[in-house]
Amino acid sequence: MTPERPAGAGAYLTDLGARSELARPKPAKAPRHPGSDAPPLYAALDLGTNSCRMLIARPVGGQFEVVDSFSKAVELGTGLKSSGVLSYKPMQRTLQALRICRSKLEHHGVDRMRLVATEACRRARNSRDFIRRAHRETGLRLDIITAEEEARLAVVSCASLVAPDTEQLLVIDIGGGSTELVWIDLSNVAPEKRRNAIMAMHRGQFMREPAPGKAHVVDWISVPLGVATLKDYFREVDDDAARFALMSWYFEEQLEAFTPYKDTTPHPAFQVIGTSGTITTVAASYLRLKRYDRNKVDGLVMNSQQVDSVIREYLALGPIGRRQDPRIGRERHTQIMSGAAILTALMRVWPTEKMSVADRGLREGLLFAQMSRDGALDLKP
Repeated sequence: MTPERPAGAGAYLTDLGARSELARPKPAKAPRHPGSDAPPLYAALDLGTNSCRMLIARPVGGQFEVVDSFSKAVELGTGLKSSGVLSYKPMQRTLQALRICRSKLEHHGVDRMRLVATEACRRARNSRDFIRRAHRETGLRLDIITAEEEARLAVVSCASLVAPDTEQLLVIDIGGGSTELVWIDLSNVAPEKRRNAIMAMHRGQFMREPAPGKAHVVDWISVPLGVATLKDYFREVDDDAARFALMSWYFEEQLEAFTPYKDTTPHPAFQVIGTSGTITTVAASYLRLKRYDRNKVDGLVMNSQQVDSVIREYLALGPIGRRQDPRIGRERHTQIMSGAAILTALMRVWPTEKMSVADRGLREGLLFAQMSRDGALDLKP
């Protein structure tokens, strides 16, 4: 298994400005807004290895307001590792989820949208046939985006969490089928302009050469191991603790090609931002939330001891205890330990005391990119 760099095998190379298409339905059942000057609605759909998720939002100042959302565990990548293709039942589940998304888009009258598929569709031999079928049966046209674009958009979504004094930034995005890591040097950007420099990264490929006033990507990598795929590699290991340790060390072995992996230089102005369901679940568990609250989780800063304490608690619970723990949830309990193994490896490699938690990711990056392209966001200099 080789970590991926510029482009996923079989990926459709698409321009970020290209708009995914929705076969034109009749006008929406209800108008978006009463006034003609009301801001337009935008949509972003992320079809991943595990889930189909969509946000519909309108721009408000330099941010956006979510109008509607959808999330369903479709497990599209089930069986992909052994067969190399998307299987019948996962595709049926996914098509049903896409039909629901189509209904929401019609209801809100959304005509600005980006609908994308990621790792499972990048890897599957029959993904192009599935994308055509999805368009035929739901009217939605999905783009299979490259690993680089996925990583870039995850970084863009985290821009508002970048601290003004951050000079070296590591963004971690743990997905179902892959994990993206992006190391960014911001030392050539004035502190007050660093967040906007991150936002500007949606416009094109990662800038690999230092330039004044620009965010410089030291290196990035897409490791084809996420919470679903890593779990599958060690499914036959019965002992819970042993399986966790094996998963963590195996993931670290995949990082050798990532330039910062061998960087032993201390970076005092270093920030880690982690975005994924694994990381937000760990944060919610740390806060002892009886009910998930995005406002308490997004932007939370955890230190390494706090992260380690939660993961040790997960191990102590065992498979049955994790299934019954309401903080983890029934859709995530089978994959929380593979995600925790990835997070543990990353915290071990870069022994930093702090990690910023981001309840955001590809969908938010897609929305920011579209709105920024249209000049719909009020981005202060």
